[in-house]
Amino acid sequence: MTKKRKRQDDFHKVKLKVGKKKHKAENATNINFKSKSIHLPEQLKCDGSGPTTHRQLSIKDLLSQLHHYNSNVKQGALVGLRELLSSNPSLVEQHASVVLTEVAALFTDKDAAVRVAAVRVLRFVAQCIPAERVAPFFPLLSAHLTCAMTHISAGIQEDALRVLDVLLEHYPALLSQRPTVLLTNFLELISQRRLGGTKGDRTGKGNYALSITTSRSVTAQQWRLTVLLRLGHFLQAVVEERPMEDGVSCAGGIGIWSGEKGVVTPVEVSWEEQVFSKGGIRVFENSGAKPTLHSTYRLRSPGAGLSEGLCSAETVQGFAGTLVPLLLEMWVEAMGGDRSQADHGHLLTEESMALMFQILTILQLLRRLVPQMDQQDMLDAWFRNLYLSDFKQHFMKNFPYSQLEVVRHKKKTDMKRGRQQVVGGAVAGGNVEPLALNVMLCQVMVTLSLRGRDHVAGQDADWLGPIRAFVTDALSSGGKLSSKHLAALLEVVWRMIVTQRSRAVTEELLQAVYIQYQQKNLGLTIRTLLLHFFSQLYIQEHQNVNLSLSVFLSLRSRILARWLASLPVQLVQLGSRNPQLSGQLLQTVQSAAAWGHKDLLLSLQTHACSLYDPHEGCVVVLPVEQQQQLVQILYFLPAFPTDVLACLSQVCNAGRVSTSLAAMLIRTVYLRSPLSGWTSSSQDVPVRDVDYLSFLFSTLTGFSSESLRLLQQADEQGLLASSALSPLSVFTTPLEQFTHHWDVVEEVCHCLETLGSRTQCFEILQNAIAKNLCGLVVVPDCVCAAVLRCVPRLLDLNFLPSDTLLHFLSDCCLSMLSLLLQLEQSARKRDAVWEACFAALSTVPRLLRLVLQSLRVCELSESELPLLAQILSLLLQHTQLRNHMAANSALLQTIIQDLTVVQLTLHYISIKVLGQDS
Repeated sequence: MTKKRKRQDDFHKVKLKVGKKKHKAENATNINFKSKSIHLPEQLKCDGSGPTTHRQLSIKDLLSQLHHYNSNVKQGALVGLRELLSSNPSLVEQHASVVLTEVAALFTDKDAAVRVAAVRVLRFVAQCIPAERVAPFFPLLSAHLTCAMTHISAGIQEDALRVLDVLLEHYPALLSQRPTVLLTNFLELISQRRLGGTKGDRTGKGNYALSITTSRSVTAQQWRLTVLLRLGHFLQAVVEERPMEDGVSCAGGIGIWSGEKGVVTPVEVSWEEQVFSKGGIRVFENSGAKPTLHSTYRLRSPGAGLSEGLCSAETVQGFAGTLVPLLLEMWVEAMGGDRSQADHGHLLTEESMALMFQILTILQLLRRLVPQMDQQDMLDAWFRNLYLSDFKQHFMKNFPYSQLEVVRHKKKTDMKRGRQQVVGGAVAGGNVEPLALNVMLCQVMVTLSLRGRDHVAGQDADWLGPIRAFVTDALSSGGKLSSKHLAALLEVVWRMIVTQRSRAVTEELLQAVYIQYQQKNLGLTIRTLLLHFFSQLYIQEHQNVNLSLSVFLSLRSRILARWLASLPVQLVQLGSRNPQLSGQLLQTVQSAAAWGHKDLLLSLQTHACSLYDPHEGCVVVLPVEQQQQLVQILYFLPAFPTDVLACLSQVCNAGRVSTSLAAMLIRTVYLRSPLSGWTSSSQDVPVRDVDYLSFLFSTLTGFSSESLRLLQQADEQGLLASSALSPLSVFTTPLEQFTHHWDVVEEVCHCLETLGSRTQCFEILQNAIAKNLCGLVVVPDCVCAAVLRCVPRLLDLNFLPSDTLLHFLSDCCLSMLSLLLQLEQSARKRDAVWEACFAALSTVPRLLRLVLQSLRVCELSESELPLLAQILSLLLQHTQLRNHMAANSALLQTIIQDLTVVQLTLHYISIKVLGQDS
């Protein structure tokens, strides 16, 4: 074979036929193999360094990777750190210091993904750690936040605002302790220092000028809106979390309209008491850092005032002098292109409306930074002197504002625009309603009006007139208002009433508020706000002697009188459906009744029967506190007719009010009656003598005449049938009803004892018993006990009871003694029954003899003989009754002999019967 042919054979391609299997190559490798699993449990165990992520990284490994030069490594470490802390919450408390320190250092990282991951970790940690645990590390967090807010990179500044959002959400109190530094940072985010400017220079427009950065992904107006939104949240946190002295009001005397939190009361420490104290005092303040001016912990001597700082009017004026010109400049710049047509100046775009709302919110919060009333007035006067003309020119010129409808076409760039709005804060600020914007403007402007002696009629009419017209229209238009908008409108109305002296203006504003109050289906919050507004307006007349003349005139208005007169009707209609609102209504009614408001007292008199209905009235369906207020209001009721007294008597005995409250009610009626000792003409008497005594007797019996009449027709179930030992059929009442009535009878007896002539009082009581009770066949046990208890306390030794009364008392006493022997479960009821019987038998003459005379042994059945023996045993066991029994020894001996003869006869008969049977 030639060399050329041999070379061709080496590269000869084998042709395969279709359908034939390909032959294996000579150097083919056999890939078939078998394997078995190997388990090494000891090597898979953790090394004890703590839990790890799915990548087997511990918290130390992750924290060390946060210092890596590669951004992807740092981002992965932050993601793993969040994963590890989520699965092991205990690590958050253990490594809080290291985690917060390392994460805060990444706020200024050059990579955006790292900063976003750092903010996510911070948000998770903030959800797990309370403010008191973060307080020692918060100065470091605040320092890193300051570095990020003042960084030269626009992206870092934008992410710094996200960090600020997290801290404002979870640690507003800690963040509000460093207001001066953060407020300066806010200014530097939107402005830069002006060359040659001096502080307070009106011509130079302040020390700062608005800055424009072209490197941002949003417009300058959107960026400023974002900063202003966070600035408003920060000022709100400062206002809510600042410490205040006791008794300092938050919003100019109408604290319900402000969103203030509670008062921080400083703890007074007496060093003399701590000298020999073993416990000592533990002080914590930012882990040894320099204490801030507005710390919630204040160690001071008694009598020291508030610490100076942002809470002083001078400091707020210094900051406002820099910020307010910038806000006005923002507004002028934002509206420069839209003011080409003066006819449409009141129409604002959505973005412009959001910007103006944030500007007004910041202006409103600036005056609330100082908690004292005198400093707020000083700050308002300062704002008026410097900026009233600017506010009138830029804000009030086109008031009220409306939203400009812009037709938008869907384009591909909508997604990009949406992302820009999120960064710029337009979406974060939310869509601002025109009503909210106009109301906020009214709140800001009305604080600039003169008040008190400085007010001159018509001086601010050019801009207060449109505000009054807008507020009146908003309240009286019939539309539904949210609680936030209504609270702001009521604050404006209150401030305009206080400042202006025109009665016509006051009447117009109150009429608008009353129209809103008369709307149906109002929510609880709305109804509470309106009720509290009218209540405070009325109560302030009697609590504040320095009230202006306008308020004095408004309190005499027809609107307020009409509102007060409608309160009893509303109280009847509301009932127990909303006890909280009923309580507020009662508080106002009680105050107005105590001050003698004629319209209210007349309405209260008209609806007294409905209010004090024993079944569905407010006095029985409301909680105990409101029940007590209703009983106290009774003292101011002009008159007590018979129907009202009948309701009150049933209320005392219905058992739906406590015993103490029933006693208070009886005492109140007693104090209004002429029998209590006061003198007046017969025409001015609230309670007539006859009606008062009838009220006491009805309360004493505990049952109305209609109830007693129906009881006579009742079946025998629940009755102790009459017999020789029980002349009356006794209706046994439940234990709870009996004990309640027993305590009420004590108060009735006390009132009857103080009526003066005991003889006349007893004669009236005797006639009432003879007329209403003596003819009854079925008598409740509580009525018998009440009569037996009351008669001995009122009986005069020189007065002889009538035979009718004595026989009725004898029947009651014998029936109750029979009942006493059958009571087994209630020890208190047995004691009460025996106490009533003993008092009557030992005090009323001839009563014991009548009881003994009514014991006819021959008429008793065999089962009643042991009961008679027990009754005699009870009477003989007491020393005082034993002496009375000795005086009737002949009668007692006859009863015993008859009882012995009957028993022997019965015994003889039983023996005969047994003998015949055997």
